[in-house]
Amino acid sequence: MSEAVLDIRDLRVSYSGGAAAVDGLSLSVAPGEIVAVVGESGSGKSTAALAVLGLLPGSARITGSIELAGQNVLALHGEDLRKLRGPAAGMVFQEPMTALNPLRTIGFQLAEAIRNHDPARLRHRRYYDRCAALLDRVGVPEPAARLKQYPHELSGGLRQRVMIAIALAAGPELIIADEPTTALDVTVQQQILDLLRDIREHEGTATLLITHNMGVVADVADRVAVLRNGKLVEEAPAAELFASPKAEYTRELLAAVPQLGSFTHEPAAEEIRKPVLALSKVVVEYSGRRVVNDVSLSVSPGEIVGLVGESGSGKTTLGNCALGLVTPKSGTVEVLGGPLPKGTGRSARAVRRQIGAVFQDPASSLDPRMTVAQTVAEPLVVHTSAGRGERQRRVRELLDAVELPESLLDRYGHELSGGQRQRVSLARALVLGPKLLIADEPTSALDVSVQAAVLEVFRRLHHEFGFGCLFVSHDLAVVDSLCDRVAVLRAGELVEEGPAETVLRTPEHPYTQALLLSSPVPDPQLQRSRREALAGADPAA
Repeated sequence: MSEAVLDIRDLRVSYSGGAAAVDGLSLSVAPGEIVAVVGESGSGKSTAALAVLGLLPGSARITGSIELAGQNVLALHGEDLRKLRGPAAGMVFQEPMTALNPLRTIGFQLAEAIRNHDPARLRHRRYYDRCAALLDRVGVPEPAARLKQYPHELSGGLRQRVMIAIALAAGPELIIADEPTTALDVTVQQQILDLLRDIREHEGTATLLITHNMGVVADVADRVAVLRNGKLVEEAPAAELFASPKAEYTRELLAAVPQLGSFTHEPAAEEIRKPVLALSKVVVEYSGRRVVNDVSLSVSPGEIVGLVGESGSGKTTLGNCALGLVTPKSGTVEVLGGPLPKGTGRSARAVRRQIGAVFQDPASSLDPRMTVAQTVAEPLVVHTSAGRGERQRRVRELLDAVELPESLLDRYGHELSGGQRQRVSLARALVLGPKLLIADEPTSALDVSVQAAVLEVFRRLHHEFGFGCLFVSHDLAVVDSLCDRVAVLRAGELVEEGPAETVLRTPEHPYTQALLLSSPVPDPQLQRSRREALAGADPAA
């Protein structure tokens, strides 16, 4: 029996005789160790993680060996494999909203995870105290009340804590965390990372962390394995890998990470220009609960304004106000010099054709029944009388502008990578040459190299089209690299606003300072000092 909790040797996984998704991977995780596996989308990270728990589909051809808690995973099947999964390893999936059952309460799902590995197999209600204790362990406030709630009633951070609680239910020796912080804002992300670190320190649980966020790796990982096209290209202790990466691919990954504070900003133009978007004293309420409170914000022609803050701060709501998807209770929304028109009349359509939108998840915002060509051409069909030939010419122009080959024109969204789908979203948003673009977390789900490529395309398109942009993001380094001005929202209120150089270098409000300290950087030593500074900060001030 190996001393390692997990010992992978020469693992190879392929599908239907195709190229190997994982090719000769050897990797181990010791008790209490956090090992990060990094690489681009398609590098084989998640495939390797699923193989550890025997969760790959029947079409997968697997060779090599996987020893988990002293047992050969590849030799186990059915009930034997099910019995191994809870006590040996628990899984934390990337998107808790899809991993949790929307029809069952949190308490039922926690109790199910306990009951599945309890010889007594009691009724679910008999596990009430243990479920509440698990939620309390992972930092969920008012755990007894949360047991009665459903997943949609919790925030993203709380749902992820519930997923970690479920993974801990059977007391595993290993936690496999697959992109556990991808869609979370920086403060909630920091809380989840602190929780994983605390579990390691107090329970001695080993962690296999799958991520594309190099700042997260620098913050928590003891050792790092870098995958590319299914192959292990480099493995080293975290401090050593960040200080002196040996593989060219690792150096490219690190170079693609935007680093907060490393960008210079040109002075803002002094001429007064009529804004393309003006929000004045906007108040938004949902079911009597105020989510945006007296916010005033503007975007000038050609200007990119970053809107940052925690989940629930009102960022997306303000963006939806600008798009006419949300009607404020009070205040005004002016677009292109006038009130945002309602209805479907000619004047309303004339204004709306000058507004583009790029949403966070292109997989859900693109129509799965439309090809790439049909998706990009749709605004032309709705808002213009352009003939088929003219539409095809314009679609090809935009596809070239976002650096996608014409060979993708007849493909559907599910046939594209995440980066390709987001470029299609950009092309669709810009096909009419809008004067205002609302971009809501357009790069949050992309790995670092794809994110860098999409941001470069975004900068070039902004230079070419000159649109004003409200850029909603929780990634402060991306905001720093892209935006002219930054506005900081907290609990629906604007707490700080100004040039990006000022807000992101010398913030005045304690909440902005705490946000900056919570944003991980790809440097283990610097990240350690930032974590210590954050412990002494007061974000509630």
